Amino acid sequence: MQTFEPPSSMQLSSVKNRCQPLKIVALGDSLVYGFGDPEGGGWVERLRRWWMSPDNAGHVLYNLGVRGDRTSQVAKRLEIEFRHRGELRNRVPDAILLSVGVNDSARVGRPNGKNYTDFAAFEREIASLLDQAQQLCPVLFIGMMPVDEAKMPFLDCLYYNHADQYRYKEATKIACSKRGIPYLDIFDKWIERDPAWRLKRVSSDGLHPNTLGYQTLLEEAIHWEAMQSYF
Repeated sequence: MQTFEPPSSMQLSSVKNRCQPLKIVALGDSLVYGFGDPEGGGWVERLRRWWMSPDNAGHVLYNLGVRGDRTSQVAKRLEIEFRHRGELRNRVPDAILLSVGVNDSARVGRPNGKNYTDFAAFEREIASLLDQAQQLCPVLFIGMMPVDEAKMPFLDCLYYNHADQYRYKEATKIACSKRGIPYLDIFDKWIERDPAWRLKRVSSDGLHPNTLGYQTLLEEAIHWEAMQSYF
């Protein structure tokens, strides 16, 4: 697989000239955890390894992704998680990368079943999570990718679809906008591409990115204007 190399305009300064490394946490669901990428461990792990390079920023990046988490679960463990981790003990991180919501949107039991998290409840929960995170440090939100609807149901009981994904991600995007939190709209970016392009980046389960998908997510994140100050 081709190794990602950022364009020359994004090359980082040398070690002796760079600023003090930051302490950053990535919090969310399996998209943060990196499930589906046995080669690189997901976009967060790829970014962590890249920052570890002697010629790069040296930022400390903790992956706090948990498979299957919904917004309410991420909120419950937000501060507890990083308060006990290395350099972050007894302090707050310099930034939080958030990515959650796709599991809230799933229909349970059948294609027209109830959403795993009721939409009205989700709006309250995502607002609360963002407020909680923003009180700690700067927040950046990385949105969900579109699933492969033809592969549903996931685990024989969860039905994900683009219509519900769009509704939940738009609620998240609006909540971020109200709070001045940068939102990377992966769903819209990918849904506008040719279906064949998308399917090459989705695992056989229809829900998670594959190795190429996570590589693409990394490139999207690194080229995102909101991330530039971290480089």
